[in-house]
Amino acid sequence: MEVSEGTVAFTFADDDAETWYRITGELNRDGSVPLIVLHGGPGGTHDYVLSLADLADKRAVVHYDQLGNGRSTHYPARGAEFWTPELFVRELQNLVEALGIADHHVLGQSWGGFLAEEYALTQPAGLRSLVLADTAASWADFATEAGKLREQLPADVRATLDKHEQAGTYDDPEYMQACLAFYDRHVCRIPWPPEVAATFEFLEQNPTVYRTMNGPSEFHIIGSCEDWQVKDRLHEIEVPTLLVSGRYDEATPALQETLLAGIAGAEWVCFEESSHMPHVEERERYMQVVGDWLAAHD
Repeated sequence: MEVSEGTVAFTFADDDAETWYRITGELNRDGSVPLIVLHGGPGGTHDYVLSLADLADKRAVVHYDQLGNGRSTHYPARGAEFWTPELFVRELQNLVEALGIADHHVLGQSWGGFLAEEYALTQPAGLRSLVLADTAASWADFATEAGKLREQLPADVRATLDKHEQAGTYDDPEYMQACLAFYDRHVCRIPWPPEVAATFEFLEQNPTVYRTMNGPSEFHIIGSCEDWQVKDRLHEIEVPTLLVSGRYDEATPALQETLLAGIAGAEWVCFEESSHMPHVEERERYMQVVGDWLAAHD
């Protein structure tokens, strides 16, 4: 399969940045519409969703590392006023234009789903359909549901989390190990494939975006975007929308019900053996479900 990589310039305010991208397949292939994949975090990289390149037998698949992450320009000294959903929407718009993409599908996973919702609300020309994967319409609701799952962890794990959160010692290996107990239940329930581990390694190397916007962990959301929500605007999303999530997902079924009720005509597929990453946990079925959806909306 043809793979090309490069960067596009992204100029905003007084800054000149570069967004790194990877295209699998032929971008201008006749009869198919490319898929643009928005990774999660915020502050993650494209690596852990690279399995979506499986769909490139039918269409081009575009991955990229969002600003501040991975192979794109980093800004380790910038604060909350810089890292906003609006910045990432503008970056996505710039990428679409720079690559000369007209019609396109968008799949946003986790935080990437938040970004996909914000992007869809701008009514972009050429957006054919939306896949909202393991996501929500409210950061606070996401935190609430994660909190419920946290209460199901063993008492000693909860005590360790509480101790370090009260002390602010989020980098302590003991805290990180306690977080893994949650991740193994509700983020990825299989041994982590190398590409999933790679994203977490990138996050550890530069946690600026993640900790600024989200907070220190998946269930301790105290970042600048903790009040973000688009629940009251979901009805403005007019493109066909597919929801996908796992039965054990930190993006719980309750969060999917909100999206399902708010977006007219939305459909939902729940992967019964998965948590937050059915694209690796149930990879074959996931590609069949998403691939069929995209083909139906080309």
